[in-house]
Amino acid sequence: MANTADWRLRPASVADVEAVAEVRAVALRADLERLGRYDAHHVRQRLRDAFDPAHTWVIEVDGALAGSAALRPAADAHWLEHFYLAPHAQGGGIGSAVLRELLERCDRARVPVRLNVLRGSPARALYERHGFRAVSEDQVDVFMLREPATGERTAPVPVQRTDGAVGAVASVCLQ
Repeated sequence: MANTADWRLRPASVADVEAVAEVRAVALRADLERLGRYDAHHVRQRLRDAFDPAHTWVIEVDGALAGSAALRPAADAHWLEHFYLAPHAQGGGIGSAVLRELLERCDRARVPVRLNVLRGSPARALYERHGFRAVSEDQVDVFMLREPATGERTAPVPVQRTDGAVGAVASVCLQ
């Protein structure tokens, strides 16, 4: 188990897709099996199909890829997506620290954050601790929303990411 002092975020690149897909498959396996929805190929392919490095960051622990997080801009909020952490990096506060950093940046930009989490996933408690509330559910997912801590929203605006890539609203949260 890694501790919170050993991690950093870096902008993702196209070259990261397979490693992130593998982390996703391992991180989601137990929940997807519990729901009767695990398919080794499909779990990886869904990540490959949706991976957008312009809005994705890699979580490194001790210099090695251990997870990812993405903030996809939408009309009324950012969607926190592809937030996965390898099992060896779980339980030491890294997930909370990463989420706290992303949310603090979104709070400064006064942008709400949405996400969906698998029903019955322990990750839901993490999100609730960070101010997310359930707004709807279906047979597989719980959809959650967190308003900015400032309580005010701003309109999404295109800006440049700190790594130089052009990103839309998500970039505001990561400057």
